[in-house]
Amino acid sequence: MTTNCPALTALFGRLFLAAIFLLSGFGKIADWSGTSAAMEKQGMVAVPVFLAGAIALEILGGLSLLLGFMARWGAACLIIFLVPATIIFHDFWVVEEGMARMNQMQHFMKNLALMGGLLMVAAFGAGRFSLDYLRARNASMHAPAREELMLTH
Repeated sequence: MTTNCPALTALFGRLFLAAIFLLSGFGKIADWSGTSAAMEKQGMVAVPVFLAGAIALEILGGLSLLLGFMARWGAACLIIFLVPATIIFHDFWVVEEGMARMNQMQHFMKNLALMGGLLMVAAFGAGRFSLDYLRARNASMHAPAREELMLTH
């Protein structure tokens, strides 16, 4: 039981991180015009290109975390997405005092927390309950057989 605790913790951490990106990515698809308008309001150019890129990063990165498949790369891609998104859309330092400023600061800090969780996945991997773990285990199980083949030929 104790040996499963870190593996289950990593699994649930990945699932919770994946949820926000998958919901956000599919939400952008469902409300393309509203998301485009919000991006234009922030002064962004080439909105269709950046919106499609954001959707791709959120959905592919979210699936990567969800399945634990190439999770370190998925986490890195989501961090790359989050840095400019956080600076552009949650720039609390330019908002007038009050609730709007506090709201943007909370979103900014939420994104920093997400980046922290993603950095943990990037540093330590997806954990035992993941496709990455299964791939690594299968590769290590077949490695000696490959070496024997190479030695005999």
